[in-house]
Amino acid sequence: MDSHGQNEQRVVWAVVATDIGPLLLAATREGLVNVVFHASDAVRDRAVERLASRLGHEPVEEPGSPLLAEAIRQVKAYFSGERRDFELPLDWSLISGFNRQVLRELAEGVPFGSVVGYGDLAARVGQPGGAQAVGMAMGANPLPVVVPCHRVVESDGGIGGFGGGVETKRRLLALEGVLPEPLF
Repeated sequence: MDSHGQNEQRVVWAVVATDIGPLLLAATREGLVNVVFHASDAVRDRAVERLASRLGHEPVEEPGSPLLAEAIRQVKAYFSGERRDFELPLDWSLISGFNRQVLRELAEGVPFGSVVGYGDLAARVGQPGGAQAVGMAMGANPLPVVVPCHRVVESDGGIGGFGGGVETKRRLLALEGVLPEPLF
């Protein structure tokens, strides 16, 4: 509660070391709100500024926060091969409309170790022919890895683009057994 008796919105964040580099995880009381790849100091600072601007609250670095504890535990378990699915409350406030609809379908309907084409995902949400719009939704995903945009590929078998970089996408797909492990 703040000084006026209102529930104060808190945004907390922490950086977690993973096999694909540091990930910034941010959460509100609603749930995990943002995952950011390659969270070097400069990337982290920009991400925190964007969160402050978009959510209207200054994020606080708080790796021990109960708001982050389960997300950190599940992310570590995923990268160690002990977890296939994320079971976390998610705060969808950074995404809306068609993009939210597509990302929810992706999170609920494309399980670990499988992939879906951009066009197929578009058809699943009632927008046949909307492959390009699905690609835009993947690029706007505020919760990569947890909402697995790495599982969306081109219909011709190409890997497609990825906000975290194509090599990161390859490594995530290898972790899930979809692609062979990179040789180096």
